[in-house]
Amino acid sequence: MEYGFTTAAYVVAAVLFIQSLGGLSNQESAKRAVWYGIVGMALAVVATLMGPGAGNWVLSLILIAIGGAIGWVVAQRVQMTEMPQLVAAMHSLVGLAAVFIGFNAQFEMVRVAAMQAAGDAAALDMLTGFAAKVAEKSAAEIAVLKVEVFLGVFIGAVTFTGSVIAYGKLSGKVNSAATKLPGGHMLNAGAALISILLLILYFQGFGTWTLMLMTLLAFFIGYHLIMGIGGADMPVVVSMLNSYSGWAAAAIGFSLSNDLLIVVGALVGSSGAILSYIMCKAMNRSFVSVILGGFGGSSGPAMEIEGEQIAIDADGVASALNEADSIIIVPGYGMAVAQAQQAVSELTRKLRAKGKNVRFAIHPVAGRLPGHMNVLLAEAKVPYDIVLEMDEINEDFPETDVVIVIGSNDIVNPAAQEDPNSPIAGMPVLEVWRAKQVFVSKRGQGTGYSGIENPLFYKENTRMFYGDAKKSLDALMPMVE
Repeated sequence: MEYGFTTAAYVVAAVLFIQSLGGLSNQESAKRAVWYGIVGMALAVVATLMGPGAGNWVLSLILIAIGGAIGWVVAQRVQMTEMPQLVAAMHSLVGLAAVFIGFNAQFEMVRVAAMQAAGDAAALDMLTGFAAKVAEKSAAEIAVLKVEVFLGVFIGAVTFTGSVIAYGKLSGKVNSAATKLPGGHMLNAGAALISILLLILYFQGFGTWTLMLMTLLAFFIGYHLIMGIGGADMPVVVSMLNSYSGWAAAAIGFSLSNDLLIVVGALVGSSGAILSYIMCKAMNRSFVSVILGGFGGSSGPAMEIEGEQIAIDADGVASALNEADSIIIVPGYGMAVAQAQQAVSELTRKLRAKGKNVRFAIHPVAGRLPGHMNVLLAEAKVPYDIVLEMDEINEDFPETDVVIVIGSNDIVNPAAQEDPNSPIAGMPVLEVWRAKQVFVSKRGQGTGYSGIENPLFYKENTRMFYGDAKKSLDALMPMVE
């Protein structure tokens, strides 16, 4: 009866998770999709606590309550600008959990093996939960379990340190530049080969030390992989780590014989991998290169930029907007930092009320998290139908009177097309410089988070609208008639 209820609940939860992922593909159904996920997870937790071999469910509830309280407090304090690093931090916890569960499985296998070797039938009969399942497995099944544990710990360890470094880069606590130790990829390859050797030794029964040494090597691989990726490519890194965390969960699901964990892990892993692939295509990156951490650096000296950055005040921008018929707004991470989305929405409302054609251009990797800008604009109640993806709007820039770039750098950088030595060479970008006038809202003259110089700022039809984005737009608003 218990197995039947648990299985049925897991099937329903899996369907809800699939519905949740499907709903997230559309802005209008996203809120409903989130609730599908919440209900599915609640059902999964209840079914697990009530299922066979659940163990001390009182202790589980206490731990869930503590974790839930911490999560609630963190969610209340985190600003939208901090969501990318929060997601990276959550991925690190998934990876660490996979490591802990894998080692716990190993310790249980060692304990059961010792009882079996001693012929302690009474002790074996008293085993419960995972240990009891281990005692029932054949030698062939134990061998498969070892492989599952090894892979789960390896992927989890890589995910943990990789996500910690990603968090550090996104939060500014770690240098965002691509950095590799002497030896570069050979160090990662060497660590991976030694890990394979350790898998063989572990499989042959050489003991827990092989698992521990592999974990240290995997920690290093995760650290070195993400350190070797530049700040311009961090949105892809977040998506990639999301995929890694899913595969770690799936591997542990196999170890624990938990069908739902396998399904959920596979959903997260595959969806993260697909998103990473889509983003790689959008950035003209090699998917294999992304996985190996081999991108984010330039191949030679950057092209010299001629000219100067010419500033403009709110009066000048307002005058251009008042005369323009077609306007495209390009939001970036700077808009999120300044929390200027509401001001952007209000400016859009005023311009549209005057009969002007106002649209938004969204690059696939705008911000530091996939979909970051879409969420911010939806939060500010910008109409969905005027928020367009790069492929839908890029050809319209030559017929556009005014483009306003708010806190973006790499996604509007012509160096991607003009400079073969640029770190973003070959990356498809929003060709805003083809518009009649371009205004760039920017705090100062620095290169920003990714450290890449932008020739757009020096072009003849570009003017720099310096200052905090929200304050600049607030000053602009009364002048737009």
